[in-house]
Amino acid sequence: MQSVSLVELAYELHKVGTSPRVIASRIGRHRATVYRWLRGIGRKGIRKFLRTYLTAKKGRRQPRKTLGLIKLRIYAIRERFHHCCGEKVRYWMERLHGIRIGLSTIYRILNEKYQLRGKWKQNVKRGPVPKAEKPREVVQSDTVDFGCLFAYTSVDICTREAQIHIASRLDSDAGAKALMAQMSHFGFVDMLQRDGGPEFKGKWDEAAKTYCHRIRTARPYKKNEQSYIESFNRTLRKECLGWVKYKVTDLAFVQRKVAEFVQFYNNERPHLSLGMKSPREYLSHLR
Repeated sequence: MQSVSLVELAYELHKVGTSPRVIASRIGRHRATVYRWLRGIGRKGIRKFLRTYLTAKKGRRQPRKTLGLIKLRIYAIRERFHHCCGEKVRYWMERLHGIRIGLSTIYRILNEKYQLRGKWKQNVKRGPVPKAEKPREVVQSDTVDFGCLFAYTSVDICTREAQIHIASRLDSDAGAKALMAQMSHFGFVDMLQRDGGPEFKGKWDEAAKTYCHRIRTARPYKKNEQSYIESFNRTLRKECLGWVKYKVTDLAFVQRKVAEFVQFYNNERPHLSLGMKSPREYLSHLR
């Protein structure tokens, strides 16, 4: 067989000191294939490796099959853990059942039962990352989890003015109320940018259309597209609320603390990016 001759040739070249990269080029095979041959020869010797190699080439390979029980366990894990992604399914399969399974296999099984995200959503055009040259051109919105309370945050990326609304729920109803409170400060803007969270859908989406010309959804896992609001969220934790998990009974206390912080942040706190001016001073300078 020609493939056996190539294995023998690769081994002869290896014995005289030829690198695997050069061997692959000489015999017309991928470098990874040559590495695999040489590793097998090193473990078994050339004769035994060739016997194994010939045996593996005989007959038609049987297609791999996944047991029905494994499929049921994958479906059960996805339902139990709030329709989690394939990576988490793989984690829970190994932790709960001691079964290691490939990610591609998991997604193949999930696609048999569930309608996962379609290609049209992956490739939807979102437009370029917005930049602002004047106030109220772009306002970014996000949320911060504080246990039983959630901070709905917004920031004008030109002036760095910020607004915060505290709520005990993370849904579109609370998001719409937060937006109304925040836009009472910002007024009408050219673009509102949000992430793909459930709090920025439904009623939030309907309310947002009355406050802006355009709505843009930042791409998932692209933190640079929400860099201004992400930076403000870190400042909110570091300088105001910390990393504490608050209870619903703390709502009044947190609202009062946040209101004081927003006043300080917008009117007194200097920003390096604004030439050590506060957002209010910078806005006055622009006007």
